[in-house]
Amino acid sequence: MEYLVDLWMFIRERKKYWLLPIILVILFFGLLIVFGSNSPIAPFIYSIF
Repeated sequence: MEYLVDLWMFIRERKKYWLLPIILVILFFGLLIVFGSNSPIAPFIYSIF
């Protein structure tokens, strides 16, 4: 959790708000891979890619 706080402080302090959409997309794909690998919707996720 401390890593996220440090990342947020870096973005806020350096005014690099353009990094937020990139980070959110990376997190979304990471969660999709983690939850999609063991769920019954895995075949549908794999057909998208």
